[in-house]
Amino acid sequence: MASLYVSPHPDDFRSLMALVAAEFCPSRLCTLIEDPPASLALCSRPSLVLGSGGGEVLSGASAVAWYLASQGKRIGSNAKQESQVWQWLSFADNELIPVSCAVVFPLLGVMGSMQLQQSSHAEMMRVLNVLDKNLEPRTFLVGDSLTLADIAVATAALLPFKYALEPSNRKALTNVTRWFLTCVNQPQFVKVLGQISLCEKMVPVTPKLSVAPVPTEAQLKKEAKNREKLEKFQKKKEMEEKKKQEKKLAKPEKKDLGVISYDVPTPNGEKKDVLSPLPDSYSPQYVEAAWYSWWEKQGYFKPEYGRKSISEPNPRGVFMMCIPPPNVTGSLHLGHALTNAIQDCLTRWHRMRGETTLWNPGCDHAGIATQVVVEKKLMRERGLSRHDLGRDQFIQEVWKWKNEKGDRIYHQLKKLGSSLDWDRACFTMDPKLSYAVQEAFIRLHEDGVIYRSKRLVNWSCTLNSAISDIEVDKKELTGRTLLPVPGYKDKVEFGVLVSFSYKIEGSDEEVIVATTRIETMLGDSAVAVHPADPRYQHLKGKMVLHPFCDRKMPIVFDEFVDVNFGTGAVKITPAHDHNDYEVGNRHHLAFINILDENGLLINVPAPFLGMKRFEARKAVLQALKDRGHFKETKDNPMVVPVCSRSKDIVEPLLKPQWYVDCADMGKQAADSVREGRLKIIPDHHHKTWFNWLDNIRDWCISRQLWWGHRIPAYFVTVTDPSVTPGEDMDGHYWVSGRTEEEARDKAAKRFNVSTDKITLRQGKIFSQMMIIYSGMDVIPSVCNTGFPLSDLSVFYPGTLLETGHDILFFWVARMVMMGLKLTGKLPFKEVYLHAVVRDAHGRKMSKSLGNVIDPLDVITGISLEGLYAQLQDSNLDPVEVEKAKQGQKSDYPTGIPECGTDALRFALCAYTSQGRDINMDVNRILGYRHFCNKLWNAVKFAMRTLGDNFVPSEKESVSDRWILSRLCTAVGLCNAGFQAYDFPAITTAIYNFWLYELCDVYLVRVCLACVCVGSQSQAVVCRQTLFTCLETGLLLLAPIMPFVGEELYQRLPRRRSQDGHPSIHVTPYPETEEFCWHSEDVDRQMEFVMTVVRTIRSLRADYNLTRTRADCYLQCIDSETMSLVELYSLQIQTLSLSQTIQPVPATGAVPEGCAVAIASDRCTVHLVLKGLIDLEKEVAKLTVKKGELEKQMDKLREKMEKSDYKEKVPVKVQDLDAEKLRQSQTELEKATEAIDNFKRMV
Repeated sequence: MASLYVSPHPDDFRSLMALVAAEFCPSRLCTLIEDPPASLALCSRPSLVLGSGGGEVLSGASAVAWYLASQGKRIGSNAKQESQVWQWLSFADNELIPVSCAVVFPLLGVMGSMQLQQSSHAEMMRVLNVLDKNLEPRTFLVGDSLTLADIAVATAALLPFKYALEPSNRKALTNVTRWFLTCVNQPQFVKVLGQISLCEKMVPVTPKLSVAPVPTEAQLKKEAKNREKLEKFQKKKEMEEKKKQEKKLAKPEKKDLGVISYDVPTPNGEKKDVLSPLPDSYSPQYVEAAWYSWWEKQGYFKPEYGRKSISEPNPRGVFMMCIPPPNVTGSLHLGHALTNAIQDCLTRWHRMRGETTLWNPGCDHAGIATQVVVEKKLMRERGLSRHDLGRDQFIQEVWKWKNEKGDRIYHQLKKLGSSLDWDRACFTMDPKLSYAVQEAFIRLHEDGVIYRSKRLVNWSCTLNSAISDIEVDKKELTGRTLLPVPGYKDKVEFGVLVSFSYKIEGSDEEVIVATTRIETMLGDSAVAVHPADPRYQHLKGKMVLHPFCDRKMPIVFDEFVDVNFGTGAVKITPAHDHNDYEVGNRHHLAFINILDENGLLINVPAPFLGMKRFEARKAVLQALKDRGHFKETKDNPMVVPVCSRSKDIVEPLLKPQWYVDCADMGKQAADSVREGRLKIIPDHHHKTWFNWLDNIRDWCISRQLWWGHRIPAYFVTVTDPSVTPGEDMDGHYWVSGRTEEEARDKAAKRFNVSTDKITLRQGKIFSQMMIIYSGMDVIPSVCNTGFPLSDLSVFYPGTLLETGHDILFFWVARMVMMGLKLTGKLPFKEVYLHAVVRDAHGRKMSKSLGNVIDPLDVITGISLEGLYAQLQDSNLDPVEVEKAKQGQKSDYPTGIPECGTDALRFALCAYTSQGRDINMDVNRILGYRHFCNKLWNAVKFAMRTLGDNFVPSEKESVSDRWILSRLCTAVGLCNAGFQAYDFPAITTAIYNFWLYELCDVYLVRVCLACVCVGSQSQAVVCRQTLFTCLETGLLLLAPIMPFVGEELYQRLPRRRSQDGHPSIHVTPYPETEEFCWHSEDVDRQMEFVMTVVRTIRSLRADYNLTRTRADCYLQCIDSETMSLVELYSLQIQTLSLSQTIQPVPATGAVPEGCAVAIASDRCTVHLVLKGLIDLEKEVAKLTVKKGELEKQMDKLREKMEKSDYKEKVPVKVQDLDAEKLRQSQTELEKATEAIDNFKRMV
């Protein structure tokens, strides 16, 4: 038996960690609180001696705990998790334990002062806040079960929770407190720790020792060493705190973002006042006021603007795009905002290029979602169900709700600046679209493409409707889990595999099968085994007996069975499982449906008949136990299908439904991409496209709803003895028609009888033909009624579909299939698929996590209390509301600041690389609001520089060739970016030009110098160039930042050639053919200049020359470089804040007392320091820094050179250590060089 030596102290967290880990160990240990025998040469506890006679010895808390936890399989399930556990062990040792001791030891009378304790308490809260953020989305630190990571960190947190974390502290650490209490209430923790009493007030305590042995000399030495380390740690923290306070005092406080409103009375649709002075700073409220209604009233968003007729040929081309219509059920989130930001900037770019441009708006009636929302509202406000009202009245309630709430989406789209042609807006329940749906159904039904069949569908018992795959969420479970199910008071168990037996007929032998849905065994009609499985060869032709009825079930041999899973025998329930359905068809098995539409059991023996499905689950399990058929229950990882609308567990159910035959249409859609007729961007989505379409299944289009399009199909009953009565699933007895009379005529003709012998039934259940949102471009093409022919001929096919990649095969493929089938044409030429928006932590947007953000809240700002209020108005249950509140408090502790529409749009476009996911951080959006402010100030400053009487010329001078070359590059990058859908390239080009080239270089330094100290002719050239840069720069950013672009553009003077363009959004976008000043030579020269400037600035920073201007000597290797420096000396002097710039030949002398740095292989910078700084003081300061760096590097090398470093330390940590060492080496070399340099000056 192994012996575990631990400390007797009740608060020795290291020993406690080993003891808790031991509780998970399957083998027994002998636990001893005495010192280990001297013969074992152990100097610390806990220690573990393996074997009773003194075998291998493990010493140290981490090593002991790791061994014990590994025996109990608590160190992670794979290599990645093991690395994560090791990281948390390191976190406990290096981060949490030192600060915990620093705070708690003084309370226990060990050591320390109150002042040190207070600073350490703040540091402890910082460390615990890091832990809190990591625990936010998790129950445990690593994986889904408790590991050594939890044991180590929880025992390290014992001291704070027992003695230092008062209720107010714990309230601020919600996730840590939840996790800590979960851990310490585990049976293994309770056995070691007992019941933990949490701290109520931080006061000195006298802990009781169970044993008080006299410490040995070695222990005293170790304690002294630990105290010394702790004192150093506390001093270090004190110094850091002191430096922080000094920095705070030195730094001026940031001003709050100002809110300035536009107060000039402006009637709706009239132009905004642009004559009054611009406010001092950028304010979204001011900038975004009044513009949208003016744009709309002027007709800028209509394709007719600027032309007599849309059918008139336009040499620039046509651009047409439909909005993927959002659901009418509520508000948009950031995913919709991304879609609309991308689509609008593309639309504005095409419009500014002079193309006939239409962006068609629309809204989806969202059959299921809307019906659920209105039903909940009725029940909440009036206590009524839809059945209480009846269909007609319920539909009236839905329309009433739609008219009250449906416009919120359009309001949001307008706030986002979306330049949609609102006169062409479509709602998918509009009469013209309803007619189109009806016509499409009838044509496809007559062609045999739509047919009736009885198959397994995704059924929601709560909705009483079939639902599509896109409406089914896949909830992954790692094992036994209790889930809430609508209609059940108690949570229902999932994630377990129940094994039971079937008896072989005429034998005592049995076959053991297993299932996660034990209630479905009531519908079993066979047991399947693999044809090659030797265990069951003797059972060919045999039957098994059902224990609850007289059903005999065959044993069938099918290759779908996995020989290695379980017993190799599988129960077959053809009517309630997709795989079993296929087996049932292959072997002609009985399809026994045991569920009705409400989830109640049917076609089953008593006592199960009429039971609710999950109550039957318990009853069947008990009955199997009672009859001796039950074998075992064990945890089983599985995926549970959950209805995204009702949160009900989805059941596979056999129902007669309407289907679309997709085989031929799918092939055509796949071929359109293979042959290059349809382009999908990015092309890595081709694999998904082909995989889905090449293996496409027929599409179920039925929905058992009241809100939606009623399928124009009728079941025929013929009152004539010569005609055999039909069944619901028999398509021969169904006819479709635009009217009942038309359907009656079709039926009479089909059955060769008179119309008076025909009775029609349009189903008691109303179904919704799943109108795809090509309703705004494909469906209109099936008929002329209600649609202008001119629109159809000009705008169909469309140019582009832009949407998220997550609906590629659910909707995009179906739009292409329907377009080709109904019109013979593709509905669009290109598909651009953007990424999915996630929150800053990479999590999917979810209301229950509290991370779904309303774009309007980002635009206008909202307090944390306001976010909470929105949760109260939602449909979340109270538990989810509390969880969401915690998420919001963590991510937005002070709410969301006002960022404005332009900043939001710019951020969304900047994030949109052609990848899969976007982690959206509100702080980054705020950063782009600051960029708007920079634009604002730059234009205001530039307008003062231009002066009141400035008149722009029609031609630019090329004297300021560099900035014009950079402008030309920006124009090229923006146009190329729009053409390639590379939005980060566009935003980067705009951002770099405005910020780093125009503002940082040309505007503030070079142009100002020319205007102030240059000649009159130089000043005129600078002003004209500056105007060109401002005008073109605003035109470049207008598609992405429409409001600030318009506001600033309206303040600029106009060239005569631009007088006919009243808005920036109908002004031609800059083209590369027009901007032809790009010069590689000038760019290369200026890049050299900026390299020199950056080198001088770096030297100034190294020697802390924040305000002092120094003389600078630039030693040049050749005459060409000398000439270049002389040519740009004014720019270099201005931009580098130098006193003077002196070019020096390679052989020329430079003054002594200079700091030296190499700018390039052609130029060396000598910055004169002598007389500007206290050399001895700088040498002393750098010597101290050098010593600290050497200590850090020695410590790091010692750690990295340990024999087990490569094996035990995670690769990520090893990379970080290597990077730290490299950085420290670079800093050491710089410090050494500077010291040597200073010594030479003394």
